[in-house]
Amino acid sequence: MRGSSHDSERGSVAAELALALPAVALTLLLGAGALGAAAQLVAVQDAVADAARLLGRGESAAAAEAAVAASVDGARVSSHTRDEFVCVSARIDARLGRIISIPLSASSCALAGGL
Repeated sequence: MRGSSHDSERGSVAAELALALPAVALTLLLGAGALGAAAQLVAVQDAVADAARLLGRGESAAAAEAAVAASVDGARVSSHTRDEFVCVSARIDARLGRIISIPLSASSCALAGGL
């Protein structure tokens, strides 16, 4: 009897791999999507910081919104004044594949009339 105990286990490694491979692929795809969402959040934060500085220097709200739109596609921008600060907020929906959508938002304030 040549390896009868091994014959019954033959193919089990392939079956386990076939079951685990989709989970590994899904984990890698979600990880890559999360990194992309983090990069989008950094871009939104940078864009609203630039827009707040523009408003603080006396530029128009349209110029601030254009600065955000140039950096981030599809951002919804709002601005308001709070005491001596002008603040800009933006929201986007980061997509992970076609199914998952994560809302991302960022805000930044600058001193009004500052240089």
